[in-house]
This record gives sequence, C-alpha cells and structure tokens, in this order.
Amino acid sequence: MVPRQNCSKHLLGDASKFINLKMRQEGFVTYGDNNKGRILGRGDVGSCDSIIIKDVLLVEGLKHNLLSISQLCDKRYKVTFKLDLCLISNASTCQSLLIGKRVNNIYMLNICDITSNMNCFLSMNDE
Repeated sequence: MVPRQNCSKHLLGDASKFINLKMRQEGFVTYGDNNKGRILGRGDVGSCDSIIIKDVLLVEGLKHNLLSISQLCDKRYKVTFKLDLCLISNASTCQSLLIGKRVNNIYMLNICDITSNMNCFLSMNDE
C-alpha cells in the first residue's frame, strides 16, 4: 500500500525552485476534486542567503505552488483572512510580515515582500 499525504503541506511543481531535493516517490497528494498528484521528492526551497522553507514536497504536474496555512500556524505565525486581503504576522509581536491580495477566489502573495525573518514559507507565482 502506498502512503497518502494530505494537502496540508507546502507543495511545489517545479524542481528547479529547490535548493536541495531528494528525489524519491513518497505516494500521492489528493486534491479537493479527488484528483491525485504523485509526490516525486522532498526538499528545501529558497536561497542560500535568505529564506529557506524546509520539508516542501515536489508534486508531479502541479501548476501552482501552494502554502499550508496549518504549517504557518504551527510555526507560530498568525494568519488573518479578510474580504480582500490576508495578513501574516508574528503571533508574539503582532508585527505584520506579509500581506496577500485576494484575486478572485485566491489570495496571492508577492514573494518580493517576504522579509529575511520569515523562515517557514515561500511561494512562487508563474502567472
């Protein structure tokens, strides 16, 4: 039996975005529409001189990179959603770290706004 991963992980579809990547098939992720994507590997994303997000899954055929809200909360960030934006802040200091803008039904984050004290996530948008 192949183990299944849930979609509460950071997911990327482009192997070139990883600074290190261990290729190994680890099962599948299942999306909300019951389609599945094969997990091809696991690694870290970012750059050697700034942000590194650990334990990111490489998923075959994934067209958009996805951030896990639960992983952000586990790292002690506060995530607040409003009608037209989402705010990610340091839970202990209440310092705003990143603001995402709602575009249709998706909250988009501009990675240029990520500061060096953010050490748990990164998302790249190809569109």
